[in-house]
Amino acid sequence: MEVEVFETKERVLADNDKAAADTRALMRGQRTLLINLMGSPGAGKTSVLSRVIPALSEYKIGVMEADVDSDVDARTVAALGARVIQLHTGGLCHMDADMTRRGLDRMGIEGLDAVFLENIGNLVCPAEFEIGADLRMTILSVPEGDDKPLKYPLMFTISDLVVVNKLDTAAIFDFDIDAFKSRVLALNPNAEIIAISAKTGDGCEELSAFLRALIEKRRRGE
Repeated sequence: MEVEVFETKERVLADNDKAAADTRALMRGQRTLLINLMGSPGAGKTSVLSRVIPALSEYKIGVMEADVDSDVDARTVAALGARVIQLHTGGLCHMDADMTRRGLDRMGIEGLDAVFLENIGNLVCPAEFEIGADLRMTILSVPEGDDKPLKYPLMFTISDLVVVNKLDTAAIFDFDIDAFKSRVLALNPNAEIIAISAKTGDGCEELSAFLRALIEKRRRGE
């Protein structure tokens, strides 16, 4: 007797990709840049935002803070003057396209030049789900080690921008930046890699300039 096999994950991903495409079209129509900010817990996602948002003060920035619980990061970012909403995932380890769209609708994107989604902290689940972002930005901190592209290849394969944070600790943790870059580029030759320290500010000007150029392109409708 034959039994029907229905691949539920494939269906879920297909539905998610459709919702992501709709969100991408919406954001482009509004000329608002959507950035999916990913990384491990403690990588410094909120610390990097705390550097970037003031550096992009000429623009109106929105931030969606996704966490399993609490509103600590949302309060930190709100103090910088950004439009902020806290999203609780109910235990889920990632944001998907539908959750993102509902967050955007709730926060409101009118008048915003860019929106950051600070995704749930891990290097696995967020990489699997498109949200409709124009830029997929991953932060890896030096203490995590330069071998992470070998252990979590999908995250670095799908990332448009990889930011190495906590560069001021490289000597302490014996982080080989050249080896890290080689491993990322072997997976993703088109990835942009920028090394910074959110603590000291080193490299943050280069990162802000990179994001500024993308925001300007979106404002021009490109």
